[in-house]
Amino acid sequence: MGNILVGTCSWTDPALVRSGWYPRGRRDAAGRLRYYAERFPVVEVDSTYYGLPGERNSRLWAERTPDRFTFDVKAFSMLTGHPTRPAALPADLRDRPRDAAVLDEVWARFTAGIEPLREAGRLGSVLFQFPPWLRPGERADELLAQTARRTRDWPVAVEFRHPDWWREGNAEATRALLAAHGMAAVAVDMNQAAPAAVPPVAPVTAPALSVVRFHGRSVSWGQGSKEDRFRYAYDEDELRAWLPRLHALAERTDEVHVLFNNCCADAAVRAAETMTRLLDQGGTEHRP
Repeated sequence: MGNILVGTCSWTDPALVRSGWYPRGRRDAAGRLRYYAERFPVVEVDSTYYGLPGERNSRLWAERTPDRFTFDVKAFSMLTGHPTRPAALPADLRDRPRDAAVLDEVWARFTAGIEPLREAGRLGSVLFQFPPWLRPGERADELLAQTARRTRDWPVAVEFRHPDWWREGNAEATRALLAAHGMAAVAVDMNQAAPAAVPPVAPVTAPALSVVRFHGRSVSWGQGSKEDRFRYAYDEDELRAWLPRLHALAERTDEVHVLFNNCCADAAVRAAETMTRLLDQGGTEHRP
């Protein structure tokens, strides 16, 4: 039975900081991370989607957390085919054409930025969340192949945002494609009434890792502000319903990362606390 690690998709979200979850005296950059790491064994770094990670920050993250604490790092937007604002790029790359040379340089700097986490044995996975317009097909197959070549020897997790990937008729081909590249499939929980809802399947495509991301079940998914899309508080029954699937994943992989992305105020950390308690009550092996 693999370990189940529960955490959230950010420890620096402004709404979380404003919520009061961090106590007085623990609200500076170092204090927040240390406080979070005392309560959860894993976190997703979402800031690396919006800007390239820096080696200094990665080194500080490793130094400020216990030896077994794990970081999942979200891939920079340009690496997954998302629009990338010029301001998100380093100053010396902003005015250059978005050609293959710039892409190579972005990959090189992203790689260097996460290297301290890899060296410290703290890198749980690099999450490639592909855009909702990426459908199954030749173009997507080539993008996955290119990503696999660039990330050789990395722990990689893939979240597809277009629902066709996991719909009946495509799911087995998607599973086989990710397995062939050694990439872990990301399962999601979201509002299934949304037009572009991804089915809540939980396939295993890599023996080392499975990832489940809880986006919340907001009726505003796909529209409105970030807070509108992710404003949702899971109740205990909704989380308990996932326990059989989490147990099944843990039986087939070395580690399962359960990450809450309903980042509105303290909703994500509260859901993570509840899920941790439910797993404890069920006698499930997970890393505190």
